[in-house]
Amino acid sequence: QVQPVESGGGLVQAGGSLRLSCAISGRTFRTYNIGWFRQAPGKEREFVAASDWSGGRSYYADSVKDRFTISRDNAKNTVYLQMNSLKPEDTAVYYCAAHTGYLGSNYASPRIYDYWGQGTQVTVSS
Repeated sequence: QVQPVESGGGLVQAGGSLRLSCAISGRTFRTYNIGWFRQAPGKEREFVAASDWSGGRSYYADSVKDRFTISRDNAKNTVYLQMNSLKPEDTAVYYCAAHTGYLGSNYASPRIYDYWGQGTQVTVSS
C-alpha cells in the first residue's frame, strides 16, 4: 500500500516561510509524479504544485508562483514544498498526492492522483 505522509505544517506569521515534506516509503518512489493540493474550510480542494517523477518538470498554481517551490530528493523518498512570503489566504490543509504514469496537461486535476496523504495544517496569521 502506497501511503504518502506529510509533515512540516504549523502556524506562521504573514511573510514567513514553511517547508512541507511528503515521504512515501518503497522502492518505487522515484516512479511517482507528486502533486501538492490544499483545502481551506468551506472551499474545494485546489492545486498548488506538481513535479514529475524526475523533478525535471514542475508546475504551479498562479496564486503561489514565485513564492512556492516544489523539489524532490529521490534518494530520501521525499518531496518538498518550500513556501515563502506566506499570506493569510494560504491557510489550508495541505495534501500530498502521488500519480503513476505520464504527467500530462491534467496535472492540476485531483482525479488523476492515485494515492493521498492525510494532510498537514498550515495556518498563516495576519
